[in-house]
This record gives sequence, C-alpha cells and structure tokens, in this order.
Amino acid sequence: MAQALSFANDGTRLVFAEDDIDAHSPSHDGQRSGRHGKCRADSIIPTAGKEGTILAPNTYKGQSIAVFTSGGDAPGMNSAVRSVVRMGIYLGCRVYFIYEGYQGMVDGGEYIKLAEWDSVSDIIQKGGTIIGSARCKEFRERSGRLAAAANLIRYNITNLVCIGGDGSLTGANLFRQEWPELVQELVNTGKVTAEKAKQCSNIQIVGLVGSIDNDFCGTDMTIGTDTALHRITEAIDSVISTAQSHQRSFVIEVMGRHCGYLALVAALATEADFCFIPEWPPPTNWPQVLCDKLQMMRGEGSRLNIIIVAEGAIDREGRPITTNEVMTTIKQRLHYDTRVTVLGHVQRGGSPSAFDRLLGCRMGAEAVTALMEMTPESEPCVVSIDGNSIVRVPLMECVLRTQAVQKAMNEYDWDSAVRLRGRSFQRNLDTYRLLTKLHIPRNIDLSKVQSFNIAVMNVGAPAGGMNAVVRSFVRMGIYHHCKVFGIKNSFLGLMNGDLKQMAWRDVSNWVMHGGSFLGTQKQLPTENMDKIAAALQKFDIHALLLAGGFEAYHSCLLLARGREKFPSLRIPLCVIPCTISNNVPGTSLSLGSDTAVNEICMMIDKLKQSAAGTKKRVFIIETMGGYCGYLATLSALASGADNAYIFEEKFSVGDIVDDVKVIVKKMKTGVQRYLVVRCENANNNYTTEFVKQLFAEEGKGEFSTRINILGHAQQGGNPTAFDRNMGTKLAARALEYLVAQVHASYDSATGKVNATHDDTATLLGLLGRRVVFTPVEELALETDFEHRLPKDQWWLRVRPLLRILAKHESLYESEFKPYEDCDAEDEG
Repeated sequence: MAQALSFANDGTRLVFAEDDIDAHSPSHDGQRSGRHGKCRADSIIPTAGKEGTILAPNTYKGQSIAVFTSGGDAPGMNSAVRSVVRMGIYLGCRVYFIYEGYQGMVDGGEYIKLAEWDSVSDIIQKGGTIIGSARCKEFRERSGRLAAAANLIRYNITNLVCIGGDGSLTGANLFRQEWPELVQELVNTGKVTAEKAKQCSNIQIVGLVGSIDNDFCGTDMTIGTDTALHRITEAIDSVISTAQSHQRSFVIEVMGRHCGYLALVAALATEADFCFIPEWPPPTNWPQVLCDKLQMMRGEGSRLNIIIVAEGAIDREGRPITTNEVMTTIKQRLHYDTRVTVLGHVQRGGSPSAFDRLLGCRMGAEAVTALMEMTPESEPCVVSIDGNSIVRVPLMECVLRTQAVQKAMNEYDWDSAVRLRGRSFQRNLDTYRLLTKLHIPRNIDLSKVQSFNIAVMNVGAPAGGMNAVVRSFVRMGIYHHCKVFGIKNSFLGLMNGDLKQMAWRDVSNWVMHGGSFLGTQKQLPTENMDKIAAALQKFDIHALLLAGGFEAYHSCLLLARGREKFPSLRIPLCVIPCTISNNVPGTSLSLGSDTAVNEICMMIDKLKQSAAGTKKRVFIIETMGGYCGYLATLSALASGADNAYIFEEKFSVGDIVDDVKVIVKKMKTGVQRYLVVRCENANNNYTTEFVKQLFAEEGKGEFSTRINILGHAQQGGNPTAFDRNMGTKLAARALEYLVAQVHASYDSATGKVNATHDDTATLLGLLGRRVVFTPVEELALETDFEHRLPKDQWWLRVRPLLRILAKHESLYESEFKPYEDCDAEDEG
C-alpha cells in the first residue's frame, strides 16, 4: 500500500499515521517519539457512556421502562434484553416486555407484560429473541402509533429501549416526535385522563442496533454481526475440506443485501480468492478478471477456489451479480468443477458468540442509564461501541449517514460509499485488495529496488490467529519483493539455523487453523543472546517480527537492550501480541483471546446444560490467564456466571462466605445452579479446591459443588473470524512499518541496517479505535513484570456490571409489583 507518512499529536504522545490521518490533528516537525498510531476522523461525535460508574440500587425508583425487539432477529438480542431488565430492576424501575415488536405495542393487552428478574434467567446463550420480533404495517400509519401511545400510557411507560435496525430506530424517532400530539388527541377523545397525560407528557428513546449485516453507521459493530461471521467461517471451513479433496471451486452466497461487510470480512478470514460486495463492485468485465485470478491461484498450486458473493452484489453499472451467474462463468470459461452454496438463514441462527453476548450486556445496561439521565429536551440516542468503549451517539445523525451510504451506491459513487462505511471497512477492503495480488508494481513497492530479508517467528504459548499473522506477513513481504524467512520453534530454531525462505504456497490455508505451524516455545533470549545475534548475522536478517504473548514482548525488549553489544540486533523489531491471556501492555486485545473466550463460553454452556437435570449444584470453573483475570471476567459476563475471582480484585474468605449466603438465598427462590469462574492464579492460598471445600463447609448441605478445570482446551479450536481478520490486518501493517524503518536505517554502501532508536523496537496493538506502534522501552514503564501484567487494564470497568447482572437482593424484589389499578377507562 502506498503511504504518505506524517506525524501528529494525539494530546499526550506523538502519533505516527498514514495519509488518512484526522485533518484536525496538528502537525509536528518530524522528531519521532512515543506512540505511533492511526487517528480516526468521524463526523458522528460520541458522548462517553457511564460504564464502570458505580450506581446505587433504587436510584431511579418508580420509573417505567419497556424493551422491545423489531425487524430481523440477531444473535445477542437476548443478552441485551436480559441486561435492560436486570439493570432496570437494580435501579428501581418497573421494566416491561413488549412482545412482537411494534405489533405488540399497537395491539397492547397481553403483548405488554411486566418483566421480573427470573424472566430473563438462562437466556444469554440463546439465539433469536425471546420476546419476539415482527414488522408492523399498522405502526407506519398515524392511527397505529396512536394506539401504541394509548397502550404505553396505560402502564405509565415513558422510556423505550428499541433493539433493531435503522428502520426500527427511525420509526421510534418519529413516534417520539409525534408523542405530544398523540397524547393530546387521546385526551381530546377521552381515552386518556388529563392527569395521565401530564404524567406521560414526554417519551424517551434509546436505540440498540441489532443487525447481522453491520450496516449501521455510528457503531463499530452491531449486535449479531460477530455471530454471523462465526456461522459463515464455520461453514466455509467445512466447504474448504471437500473442495480441497476434489479440486473444486465453490461460490458461496452470504447475507448483505445492501452491505458487504459480512462478505468482505469472511473473505479475509477464509482466504477467499474473490469477493463480490455492493459497495465496491467489480468492473463490467469481471468474468475475465475473475477467471484470470482463479487460474493464477491454480498455477500457484492451489487445489481449490473460494468465491464469496454478497446477496446484494452488483457490477459497476448496477447490474446484479448472482451466484449462479458466477458459477456458469467459471464452468464455461475454465471448465472447473464448480458448486454453489447459499448459506441463508443459518447465518442468523445458533447460540450468540461471546462478543455478541458481551456487547448485548454492555449496551443494554448503558441504555437504561442513558434513559434515566435524559431530560424532555434530550434527543434520542443510540448506544454504540467505539473501540472498547460504550458510548452514546445521536440517533438521527447515524440514520442519515447510514442512508447516505445507500444514496452514494444508488448514484454509483463507490468511493463515497466505502468512505461513509468508515475507516474499519476501508482497512478491510484495502487489505483484501492487497492480499489478492501476487506482486506490487515497483512504483508503489515499499522495498523499491532493494530486496530485504525479513523474518517472522512465534514466541510463547500458541494462540488463535498466530497462523493468520504469519500468512499475511509472508504474502505481504512477497508482494513487496522481500525475502521472507519463517523461523521454526522460536529462539531455539533461530539458534539452530532452522529458517526457511517462505513461498506464497507455503502458507496456503493457514488462516483457518489454530496453534502455530511454525512452532512456538516459551523462552527468552537472555542466556543465548550471542547465538541469536550470530544467527541473525548469518542469514543477514534486516527486520524481525515476533508474534506471541508476554514472552514475545519481553524478548523484544531484551533484544533491543542488547543492541549496544551486538550490532546484528540493530534491526527493526516488532511484536504482534498473540496470547489467550490478554496480558500484554500496549494493546487492549491480544490475538487469541477472542477465540479463547468463545471456547470457554461453549464449555460453560454445556456445563449449564448438564446441570439442568440436577438440583442445587454449584460449579467452580477454573480458567487460564496466569495472573490476568481477563478470561475469567469476560467469560463469566458472557455466560451469565454469578461471580469471577481474579488476582486484580482482591478477595478474602469473608467474600467467599458471602457468596455462599447468596447461593443459599437464590436456591431458596428456585434457582437450581450457581456458577463461579476462577482465574488460575487468582490467589495462591484460596485455590479452586479450597473454594470448593469452603463452599461445602459453609453451605451445610444446601447444595453440592463440582470443580471444572478447563485446561489447554482454551488454547485450541479454530480461530474466530475476529482473530483471523485482525491478525491479517496487523501483520500487513507491521510489514509496511518494518520495511519503511529498514529503508530509513539502511546503509547501501555496507549493506547493513543500523536501527538503534527506541521506535525501531515496537509493539503493534489496538488502543481504542487506533492501531498503534508503541516502543517496548516505553511499555516497560507500564508493566508489572513480576505478575506479567499491564498496570492498566480497560476491562476492569465491566466488573461492576458482572455483579449487577448476576446478583440481586430480596429488597429489589418487593419493589416490582405491577399496578393493580391499570385504569380500565384508559382502554379503547
């Protein structure tokens, strides 16, 4: 990718960014220092949410909230519904279900029911929506909205959480705008008393976007998208095995009538050869372009071809492109055995991914808080995710921008359509386009006329996404005419000279597999620095990428500090964090952690299922993570567990005994099981076995306790679409950065690289919405090396939500009695 590199200040440290940097960032004179990253400009300005803020119970006692789902269902909606109900009850509100979306709001009666704490028990792992969803013609008419207003006023409902797409949210906004007139008409016709009208003079709306297409502007991800990608990648992984056996081409149709996000990310996550999306159509001669590409792939040794087609795919003149048309083209021109697979509604179904469960939990809680803080003058908002932060954005600004994308597509303005989709979509498209080329033309080749030797190795425990990193790095290096060496078995392999110059075909079909094909070991270079330096000198390595966990980060730091003694270490070094523990500083997420959380949630789901036929059982589940409580906390929240014991949040015997009291109390109300997740190193003395014995002693026979140590199963399984896609993009970014640094420090006269500045030994991580290169020397100041932890961890702010959604006291229950005098005269 051609780049124009520039410097800008992000307010605390210097930012090193590509040519699409935020135009409002001030320029700098070029001195390199601190963190280097990519800024983002966005016309939709978010407002910070209140996640992590401690809220007292019954803060908003007496308020009424209703939640409904509308439009197409999306996995994760149940998680959001559960969160709205429990956060509302915790804050003292009456919370109502509106069944069947707007239709239930119009029909009223049995379709509007008071929700209780137990109404949303054991639903977080279920797909679809337990309260139903339907499209409603009546609500599009004013008479239907009038009936809906009457039904809401009957229950004093003046706060709505709408979970749906842009059409549903637009309808909610119109309803709010008309509300004063609707109320006045109900008063005039005698259907509502003046007193009731005064109590319900305003209605507040907060939206949560549930859509598998990820087609809503203003949020990085919509509820359901991640799960749909799971379904798609699982299906394509299965297709690949049969296609490989028979040397077949498969044309696979995925959902996305107006948005190509699913098709594009699935193409990156499955190594697809070609992808058709509506935002960036192929030229009208696409049959020739497609066939040339497929022939080229076969010529490189591939035994199969995967072509992904979004259901709304078109060419540059707006003509639809169908899967059957693509299949016929391949058969007629290339005579390949070609099949079509239409995934259909399988993409909507199944248990939600861990990410969608977490997203629903976090968004639902924020929606309740946002509603309670609104005034009559407040505009409706959408709760969205911005990087790792839950924020609020203006509803109609998001809707208008979403509609602007379709307008640009209708006008064949493809550049604007892609730009309006946002930076993440653009980066996905850029990476896909690069990875579908065999060579970069010399005029935009990063290596220019010099062929550099670059190497990649895995360090530490295996993690999902490692192979995706290596594949992307190798191919990007080849595209830029570099020689790319794969180092086997970490530093041991490097010392033994176990390096292989990688060819394009060597990394085919790597992205879908877990583990590490290069081999990886937990070892530091401390005692063998001289041998490592000698090996780098022998193979004339100009730059090195280390993909791994805390060991990889620590190794990079040690190599950088060894430069003064060993000249061959004076090369650009970069770390891509790959560890299920997510315990590396300089990044909010490490590759592999998403895969691990999903594996843990699947195992917990099975444990919950096994407990369905057993009365009064407590499960203590031990996760990996070392001293880092990320896996324990996130998997507990995503699986509906009751508590998580972690090192970062100190606990005592008294806290464990308090949990026993909660268990006994809950089981007396009919709860049959209780889940506690414990990080393996949460406390050296309060071990998992100790907790079990304490539960048995203090429980006095009220329940039985079982231990489940999940072990290395957490490191296994195929990587999730997120880990595959992020690994691919990070490796491409790392390659570009390393080659640029080699150029800056290369002496053509001696053929040597002399990289000594701190910013030539960096860690590439995700900070908010930015991809950031941080000098490892700087990160050393932010690291607890004794416990192998960052000193600051963003996910700790979701800990209060875990307790709120899992634990409630009897004092809450008495507050949520339905009105006994829902006035009969208000009906009609």
